Amino acid sequence: VIAAVHPGLWHPGVLAKLGATADHLSNGRFAVNVVSGWFKDEFTALGEPWLEHDERYRRSEEFIRALRAVWTEDHAELAGDFYRIRDFSLKPKPIASPERPHPEIFQGGNSTAARQMAGRVSDWYFSNGKDFDGVTEQIQDVRTAAERAGRTPPRFGLNGFLIARDTEAEARDTLREIVAKADTEAVHGFGSAVKQAGSSTADGKGMWQDSSFEDLVQYNDGFRTGLIGTPEQIAERIVAYKRLGVDLLLLGFLHYHEEVEYFGKKVLPLVRELEDHQARQSSKGSS
Repeated sequence: VIAAVHPGLWHPGVLAKLGATADHLSNGRFAVNVVSGWFKDEFTALGEPWLEHDERYRRSEEFIRALRAVWTEDHAELAGDFYRIRDFSLKPKPIASPERPHPEIFQGGNSTAARQMAGRVSDWYFSNGKDFDGVTEQIQDVRTAAERAGRTPPRFGLNGFLIARDTEAEARDTLREIVAKADTEAVHGFGSAVKQAGSSTADGKGMWQDSSFEDLVQYNDGFRTGLIGTPEQIAERIVAYKRLGVDLLLLGFLHYHEEVEYFGKKVLPLVRELEDHQARQSSKGSS
């Protein structure tokens, strides 16, 4: 259960209390996705100031540090530029274990500021859809930031839209049909908004900055991940992403119920076979 929150609209102490309750209700399955924000109106409509891009990430980093402190310390203290916490004692705390000392903290973003923040404070770094080269670059940047911060790198999630069919031609035809039937006005409107937000980054690496019309039809660039084809092609690509360091795929489907069933019956068994084969090969190589 992953709840997305904007730091500018929440106080970390309040979210920590709500999150602790949700964690107990879900038996330790609660997580939070800290969204620094790209849509100005979401903030100004509620009377919140609209910060510059890198300032939004600086606020998010402080938010995460405060949230983690309240969840793990008995008397949390923080005197930051955006938040103040004084002798904050939360009881009961979220469900904790050595592997999971607090609910996991996700973040997204594509800019240098986002990657640096992920390396310093996040448990998960979640990316819009990307091909192998894009994922490799992003993961390496975050791992380098984590090494500089002296901490274990976060795990990596990737968005993808999956179209599995008996033949590649059928899958490609389905993709073309999806794009052809898209609401052109809505896609262009969304694209205009997100590209303005992406261009606000100093490095020009903002999310959606180079997204095409087709990419924007699946609004998180899910087609770019390339999970389109036969079960065999998709299974091979999933395993290849895992080799690069992707730990989680957030998948979208056109016809959810039928296609999830097809995925479970046709694709997942092949993924497991490929992983087992790789494990055997690695075992032979190390013996």
